[in-house]
Amino acid sequence: MESPSLSNSKAPMSPLDFGIDLITFFHPGFWNLESESDVIAYGMANPRPFWDRMLDTLDGTGITGIELTFAPFGWTEMVRAYGSAAGVQAALDGRGLKIASGFFADVAIEGRLDDAEQQASLIDRAEKYAAFLAEMGAELLVMGLPMRSSWNQKPPVFVDLPMAAAVADFCNRLGAATLRHGVRLALHTEAHSIFSLPRDVDLIMTLTDPVYVGFCPDTAHLLLGGADPVAVVERHIDRVILAHWKDATGSMPLYISIDETIHQAHRPYFCALGSGRVDWQRWARLMRDRDVRGWAVLEIDAVADPGREIRRSLDYVNTCLRPIFG
Repeated sequence: MESPSLSNSKAPMSPLDFGIDLITFFHPGFWNLESESDVIAYGMANPRPFWDRMLDTLDGTGITGIELTFAPFGWTEMVRAYGSAAGVQAALDGRGLKIASGFFADVAIEGRLDDAEQQASLIDRAEKYAAFLAEMGAELLVMGLPMRSSWNQKPPVFVDLPMAAAVADFCNRLGAATLRHGVRLALHTEAHSIFSLPRDVDLIMTLTDPVYVGFCPDTAHLLLGGADPVAVVERHIDRVILAHWKDATGSMPLYISIDETIHQAHRPYFCALGSGRVDWQRWARLMRDRDVRGWAVLEIDAVADPGREIRRSLDYVNTCLRPIFG
């Protein structure tokens, strides 16, 4: 097994190459369906036409990589669509695409990290995911952490040192398991999770071992939590192995209910790259000055016309930011 690099050495270097998270295709309007539940059902029942349409839409946009995510946009569904890892590779090669990274959503969705059997199951699933990514020439597994409890829950649940230490121990062990396949783990800053507020990020980054756990900042989600994304990332720039480039109109209230609708509550705050409050000029200078290389993932949440929105984001990057970072 080759030693994993600081960035995705098997991806093209320019120095940054842009991928897209497949949640971009979650909007039912793109599929002429009524609801997101319908999208999931269609994708699970018709994997080949589902994946062909997504990959065909990306062809010619300028995007060179994809980030896999939750079902039906996940790695097992992609293998079902094309029959084998070799079939997946052929489908990507035919459209000039690579797998940039995989998002491991199970931890954030299921939680229960205080259960030893659950931890073992999650680590086993992450290792299988990593084995597939390695076969595809990808080296990055992105993982979100569980959501916070609502501020008014009784009794309150604190993101304190004992909780953070236990979570960090789990992340270290999961990262060690994926690293055996040459795949590095990167923690994602999901708004309203236990890894979203600036202090949360500092705490868990301090407690995790940098050999096994990297950092995947999401600019929009940090902004939703009231942070200055550039300032937070600058403190941990040596841990960044992938970043989600995303814009938002501002911060969200801290004292709101955190339940199964919280992700839908985030969406009205997200906006096109360059039209929100992320300071992209400072962000691009940081990427340049610290020589950040590898994949950058444009995360565009569930839009009816993915091709148009992807081109719009890349136009902003190429016109306004690439002259800065190279």
